[in-house]
Amino acid sequence: MAQVVTVTFSTISRPDVRIVMLMRGRSLHVTGKAAITVSPALTVSVTVAGLARLQCAATAAHEPLWRYLATTNDLTMPLPEIQIIGGGAHAHGRIDLQDIMALPVGAPDWRTALDWCARVYHAMGEILSDAGQLRGVADEGGFWPDISGNEEALALMVRAIERAGLEPLDQVAISLDIAANQFYRGERYWLRADAQDHAPSAWVDHLAVWCKRYPVVLVEDPCAEVDRTHFAAFRAAVAGTASIVGDDLVVTNAQRIRNAARDGLIDAALIKPNQVGTVSDARAALDACNATGVLPIVSARSGETEDASIVHLAVGWQAPMLKVGSITRGERTAKWNEGTRIAEQLHGGGAIRPLRLRY
Repeated sequence: MAQVVTVTFSTISRPDVRIVMLMRGRSLHVTGKAAITVSPALTVSVTVAGLARLQCAATAAHEPLWRYLATTNDLTMPLPEIQIIGGGAHAHGRIDLQDIMALPVGAPDWRTALDWCARVYHAMGEILSDAGQLRGVADEGGFWPDISGNEEALALMVRAIERAGLEPLDQVAISLDIAANQFYRGERYWLRADAQDHAPSAWVDHLAVWCKRYPVVLVEDPCAEVDRTHFAAFRAAVAGTASIVGDDLVVTNAQRIRNAARDGLIDAALIKPNQVGTVSDARAALDACNATGVLPIVSARSGETEDASIVHLAVGWQAPMLKVGSITRGERTAKWNEGTRIAEQLHGGGAIRPLRLRY
C-alpha cells in the first residue's frame, strides 16, 4: 500500500515556495487537497511539490497563479520562442543542431506572435512536403526533415519565413539551440550531418559565418560547457549580430549565471524549474539574471506533460521570453493555449515588450 504523506502549511509566503521532497510510492496531500499520487516506480520531483504548494497558495488567495506571483498590474506577455525544426538529441541526430526556432521579434502582442510562428511552421511543412523531405516530427513537435546538412536547415527557415509572407529579421528572426555538448569530443566539434570536424577556434569561425549569413539573433550553448574560452570568443565574434544563451553552461543556477555574466560568456540564460529542482532556486536564477543584465528565458524541457504552470511562472515573474517547444503535440499546445487565455485577461491585451537583444 502506498504511504501517505500529509503536509500542512499554516503560513505561505510568496517568496518562500520551496519544498525539498523526493517521494517514491507516496501520495502528497496539501491541506485536504490530494495533489499528487504516484506509483512506487515513479519519483515526484521537488519542483512538482513546490508548484503544488504554490498553486494552493494562489487558490487560497482566490487568484490565478500568474496574478498571485505578479508584483505589478502592468503585465506584459513573454515573447514566444517556437521550434520549427528539431535535430540533435531531439531527432536522433538527423542534423547536429538541436533546435531551429522562430522568434517573432516584430510582433506587438501574444496573438500576433503565435500567428506568425504558426504561419512559418505550416510554410515549412509545405516546403518539405513539396521537396519530399518531410519525415515526421521531433520530440518537441518541430519537423524532422530529410536534409543534406545543418546549413540547409537555416536556409529552409528563411524560405519558410518568406513563404509565410513575413520579413526575415524584422518580423521573424531565427533562434538556435546548438547544444554543442552533444557533439564535442576529444576537444573537437564533430558535425555528423556535415561529415566535418572542427577545432574549437575553427568552430567559432564556422558558426559565426552562419549567424551573419542568416537572420540568427539568439544562439544557445554554441560551445561545450567546458570550453569557456571559445564560448567567450564566439560571443565576441557575433557581437552586434546575435545574443548568446546559456543552458548547459549555467543549468538554472544563480551562481553559475553570475559567473558566466562576469566572464562575458552570455547575454541570456534559460530558467528551467525542473532542471534546478525547486521553484525557489529557479526564481533565484531569474533574479541573478536581472541583477547582472542577463535576459531570462523561462523554459520547459523535453518529456513534458500538459501541465501549464511554466506559463504562469513566466507571466507572473515577467520573464521577457518563453520557450516550450513547437506549436504541435498536446504537451506543447497546452502551454501556448494557456498563454492565450492569460493574455486575454491582461490590461494591455497581451502586449509584448521589446527585447534587449544584441543585433
